[in-house]
Amino acid sequence: MIAAGQRRARGARAARSCGMSRGVAQVWKEHPMRNGWFRVFPAVVLLAALASTGCTHIGPQTVAVDRFDYSTAIADSWKQQTLLNIVKMRYVDLPVFVDVANVVSGYSLQTGVSATGVLSSERAVQGNYASIGGQAIYTDRPTITYVPLTGEKFLYGMITPIDPKKIFFMLQTGFAADFILGLTVESLNGVQNRSAAGGVVRAADPDFMRALELIRDIQVVGAFGMRVEEDEARGSTGVVFFRRDDVPVDVAAKAAEVRRLLKLAPDQQRFVLTYSPVRGADDELAVNSRSMLQILSAFASYVEVPAAHLEDRSAVAPLAAAAGASSDEVVRIHSGTQEPANAYAAIRYRDHWFWIDNGDWQTKRALTAVMFFFTLAGTGAGDNLPLVTIPAQ
Repeated sequence: MIAAGQRRARGARAARSCGMSRGVAQVWKEHPMRNGWFRVFPAVVLLAALASTGCTHIGPQTVAVDRFDYSTAIADSWKQQTLLNIVKMRYVDLPVFVDVANVVSGYSLQTGVSATGVLSSERAVQGNYASIGGQAIYTDRPTITYVPLTGEKFLYGMITPIDPKKIFFMLQTGFAADFILGLTVESLNGVQNRSAAGGVVRAADPDFMRALELIRDIQVVGAFGMRVEEDEARGSTGVVFFRRDDVPVDVAAKAAEVRRLLKLAPDQQRFVLTYSPVRGADDELAVNSRSMLQILSAFASYVEVPAAHLEDRSAVAPLAAAAGASSDEVVRIHSGTQEPANAYAAIRYRDHWFWIDNGDWQTKRALTAVMFFFTLAGTGAGDNLPLVTIPAQ
């Protein structure tokens, strides 16, 4: 009798667990033949196992997976979209950008169980029997919202030269000076960089290339930096400075050569950044920075265009190189009819594949920098733009 009472108490407690509803527990308690239920105890155990799924929280378990999967997918699509628009510019096609504004991922898990049984007397013909049924419904329904980048703000950000302060802030974060300046400026204090304007590749001035190389060397040892000073007349002013104290002799010599190459005052240690295509005052470093449209156009000049597209004139022919222009290319965008097997970013356009090799770190770095400069240039979505919401089922 004691053992039977203990079994009944345990059964009642099991029925009141989080997996079973209060109604099931009440039926258990009030059933007139509950003393015989221990005979179908294995069935009750199965019922409790099915019902126990109500105690499981699926939300926390999805964070570790979804957070990284969505971030990877968004990053890959951003690379592909940027590469696609670079290629489209080579085909004189309209670049279109769509931003992922919001991702809402919803989950639901519904479970249900049912149990029926008959407890008969000892003389009954049919005997005892029990049946158990269960179901589980799992739903994953993410909703992704896209914002087309259009309108006056986007166009203004595309055609407006990047603020020189933002360019030099990139140097402060550790980006190589020769790479960033070579990508984003047309000239420094009137000394010209390589340019693809006007349909002809203009070679960079040798003084410009040498100056970038020296600035990179000075940057590595920490003798070159930038800060922002408040000027009531001009507002915030970017200042580039060359360290004078505690600098090795060879580094000081390189800094002096940079001043000579860029026609800067030889005794000046501090230069105010200003936007200008020509040389500034003695205490200024005039930066003729590029716009995002110029950067994309320069990038597009490195796209390998299929011969068939050149023959039907659907794409712009390779830019004519000026006398003395360097043939060394640090950016390479390949093309072909077959999908590449090992690509950092690949897109399909006009029945051809265009891609960047995964081992080409120079081009990978350049594409990443272009994506960063999109943010710095203020090309984001403006107010009151249409939202495109697509539920993914």
